[in-house]
Amino acid sequence: MPSKIALGFAAALAVLAAGSATAQTNKYDYPVTTVTLTTHSKPGSGSDLFLRKLSKALSEEMGINFVVDYWAGGSGAKAMAQLAKAKPDGSVFYATTPTHVTTSLLSAPPVTYKDIDYAVNVFFDPEIIYALSSSPFNTMKDAVEWSKANPGKARWGGSTAGSLERQILERINSASDAKATVIPQDDGAALLINVLGGSVDLGVGELQELNSYIEAGKVKVLGVYYPDRLAALPNAATIQEQGLDKDVIRKFRGLAAPKGVPPATIAKLEKAVQAILANPEFQKEYKADALVAGYMSQADYRVFMANFVKEQEGFLKQFGVTQN
Repeated sequence: MPSKIALGFAAALAVLAAGSATAQTNKYDYPVTTVTLTTHSKPGSGSDLFLRKLSKALSEEMGINFVVDYWAGGSGAKAMAQLAKAKPDGSVFYATTPTHVTTSLLSAPPVTYKDIDYAVNVFFDPEIIYALSSSPFNTMKDAVEWSKANPGKARWGGSTAGSLERQILERINSASDAKATVIPQDDGAALLINVLGGSVDLGVGELQELNSYIEAGKVKVLGVYYPDRLAALPNAATIQEQGLDKDVIRKFRGLAAPKGVPPATIAKLEKAVQAILANPEFQKEYKADALVAGYMSQADYRVFMANFVKEQEGFLKQFGVTQN
């Protein structure tokens, strides 16, 4: 785990990279001039990269400073606790991904998703199934067929126990009767290391984390876990095309807030997010990382999250992770 000094240094770098130039004009008449976007993940993670891009774009659009900070610990438990007690004035938001919901359901921390509010969703982040470039598998279907022919020998790496990445592999494993062993990892960075080192046969991650390794020829894509093929990976077949999963769970990337942020403040953030998603320059950036614009207003995001929680409860019960 990174030291407090390392995290502090990384946070300082993020501030410089994302919102160092103090804006001259508060274009949206936002109630604060500096907004902190937090993540429970480590520097270099998918959430960190998402927030750095978002903070830069929002700083330029709104004319105020957005900076990135790290509330690591407990797979989101610490971040939810910190967020719940933050001042509800629009100065602090937390990067939401499925992890904070599964953490709430699996470990029952003192503060859960029920104690925070949802502000706006920004992206959907398609998951990429990948393997070492020297792997004998060229598609996920190849990996499944090999696993079926060699019961118990396949080792698939799926991030933390309740993560969406783990769920993807469990769903494929169950639906195809592949009989692979799905091995939880500490996080996406650790999973990538283990794929590169050969201790697992394949992994699941985001293109933002994998792009440089794909371009360098160190890993190859076996499939895309998203309803459609991605413009950034036009030759990579979806898992549905490979006949391995009928329904696709979409990984979301949005922002949560403390309860009680005034609707007028949220409305200004909603307007700004819509503006940056329509900005051609920002579109080039996020499309290059295979991020898909997934804007949802606060009202829509609250409904989406309520449905997602129900889906997660069903999944965890179906696969024996929880009993109720």
